[in-house]
Parts: sequence; C-alpha cells; structure tokens
Amino acid sequence: MKNTLLIGAACMLALLSTIGASLPYPILPPLFAAGTVNQFNHFLGLPPKLLFGLALTINPLGLMIGAALMGPLSDRYGRRPVLLTTALGAAIGHALTAWALVIQSYPLFLLARFVTGLLEGNGAVARAMLADRLEGPQRLQAFSWLNGAFYTGWLAGPLLAGFTLQWGITTPFWVAVVALLVMAVLVALVLPRETPSTATTSWWHVARRQHSFNLLQHAELRTLFVIQLAFTCGVTAFYEFYPLWLVEVAHYDARGIAWMTALLCGLMTACALTFAGRASKVAPLRRAGWFAFGVALMVAAVALGTLWMGLVAIVAFGIPNAFYNAIMPNWCADRFGHYGQGAVMGLLSTIFCVANILMALAGAVLALVDTRLVLALGALLAGWAGWQLWRWQALPAAQPDGRPKQATSTNF
Repeated sequence: MKNTLLIGAACMLALLSTIGASLPYPILPPLFAAGTVNQFNHFLGLPPKLLFGLALTINPLGLMIGAALMGPLSDRYGRRPVLLTTALGAAIGHALTAWALVIQSYPLFLLARFVTGLLEGNGAVARAMLADRLEGPQRLQAFSWLNGAFYTGWLAGPLLAGFTLQWGITTPFWVAVVALLVMAVLVALVLPRETPSTATTSWWHVARRQHSFNLLQHAELRTLFVIQLAFTCGVTAFYEFYPLWLVEVAHYDARGIAWMTALLCGLMTACALTFAGRASKVAPLRRAGWFAFGVALMVAAVALGTLWMGLVAIVAFGIPNAFYNAIMPNWCADRFGHYGQGAVMGLLSTIFCVANILMALAGAVLALVDTRLVLALGALLAGWAGWQLWRWQALPAAQPDGRPKQATSTNF
C-alpha cells in the first residue's frame, strides 16, 4: 500500500510539472498576435514575435537548470524536503505569473516563468524517489506509469487552459496554484521523513560542484549523454515541428492539431500504463535500440511519406517512444545508481531540455527551407542513437572504478 501511494504521489508530481510547463501554449499566441498594443506585447518597443519567442523559451531554460540541480540537491537534503519546497515554490511562481498578466508586466512574467520552470525541474527527484524505494519489475512498471503521467501533462496543460480561459486569462494559473498546494499536502502525508544528512556542504556548494553535468567526467556517462541527446533531439524535432507539418501539409487548424495531439498522447499514455513497463528477457539496451529505430521510422514517415502515412505515423509515434522511456531510466538507475539517483535522473531530464533548445534553434533555420528537413534530421538522429545502443550492448561494462567487466544481460 505504501508503494502504491508513493507511485501515485510521484505520478501526480510529474503530471503537475508538465501541466505547468504546457499551460501557456494556447494563452500566449493571442496575447502577442492581437492588434491591441500594450505594455506586455510591445515591451521596450520590441517586435511581438520576438517577445513571444522569449516567453516560450524562458520556461524550458528554467526546466533545464532545475533538472540539473534538483536531483543532486535531493541527494544531499533528501527527496521529501526538496519536493515540498519545489511544489510550494512553483505554486508561488504560477501566482506571480497570473499577477504579471493582470498588471501587464512582461519582465515579471519572464521572471515568474523562469522560476516556475526552475522549480518544476523536480521530475528528476520523482524518478530518484522511485529508484530509491522500488526494485526489479515494480520499479520498471513505476517508471512506465511515471512517463505516462508526464505525457498526459503535456496534453492536460493546454486542455486545462482552454476550458478555464472563459473565466479570465489568469484562471488557469490559479487552478495550477491550488493543484500544487494540494500536491504539497500529498507529499507531506505520503513521503516518510528521512534521516537528516550528516553532510555539511551548503546548497550553494551542491549547486556549483555537484550538479548533474559533473557526471560527465565518467566515460560511460559521457557515452550515455551523447546517445540520449541524439535520441531526444529526434523526439523534440518531432514534438516541436509536427504541428507545423500539420498546418503546411495537412492544412489543419488549431482544433485539428489539438485532436491529433490528443490521439498521440492518449495512445502514448495508454501504452505506458499497460504494456511498456512489463519485464522482458531481452537485454535492456537491445530493446531500447529497437524502440529508438521505431521512433526514427515514425518520424521519417512524417518527413518523407504521404499525407495519410504521416498522419498515422504521428499517432503511432507514441508506442515506441513510451517503451523507450520506460526502459532507459530503469536501466540507468541500475547501472549508475551508485553516483546518486537524483544526479543520474537529473542528467536524463537535463538532456531532454538541452535537446529542446538545440532543435528549436536548428529547426528555426531548417524550417525556412522546408519543415520536413527538421523531421528528417530528427529521424536520422534517433536512428543513429538506436545503432549506438546496439553497439554499446556488445561492449563490456565498466566497474565504478573504471575497470572493464564482462557484459551480461543483467548489466545491460
């Protein structure tokens, strides 16, 4: 029963963090595309599209930094205190966002969205919490459910905004405030108090010296970083540019895009909650490689296929992606947990944020020529990642001290 509550709390946290990140997507475009000139959409006389781009970028930037820091901080201070602090802090961040919209303060809006993203980078702490307390098939299943919650949040955020905007532009953010306060109460009730750490290092020392990027001093984790970055670049190329493909090729409007997104997220969530978390006798890296190739195939079908092939591939993308994201965190928890589960899970979350930023920049250039070029690049990167995972599977694993040992299906 305790483990069930633990998994439920982690999934709620994941759901709320991604809802918070995706909440403004349907809110911001009308604010900056409106013909009405105000202090918000013409701050310092800058072009509205530039201000809009900054408003979209600032939250993922906070997520990237938060993902790198929150995991290691939870290794030092404990999962429960960090989760409580970040849930309450993110609630304050949403409240400030709402206030910034009321007073039409663009600088306060950016600050609030950055701080909210920083604190909602606590998804790594949720993964580390499950890695600490669960083992074997139960942990694999829990990671799959957690990923299902993350996927659902990306869909639920825009839907929540759409359904509550009729009561005012700030209403979605106040709903998020209430949900996060409830989340903080749930964390306080469900998570047991931890033994205080005997370490004397300050939070600033942890932030400067023990962030997740420090793991890259280890050869195997550098390999993980490169492969995972390539895969997530393929995924984010798809996430960021399939809506533009739907507009340009399928001539969909906002409602059509919303329906396609709902189908994609629904299938991905269903797969994560039912099949993706099941144990398998096939070595994890080999399985992950197969599903990376599956992701590459779906993205390539959108880039190079016919209209109907692309539409089917957009929805079907959710199946291999759900399986991959159930396998890799569990394997990383087993293989690299001795470096600190918070730091390892933080590295995985940070890689995703880095990929978002890289593909947004590369895609902005390639899309000027043809949106399908961005998707084709994403397919190549995901396919390369699958090939590298197969190669890695064939290599002997390294001991924590760097000495090689014989690779087995237990280790990979």
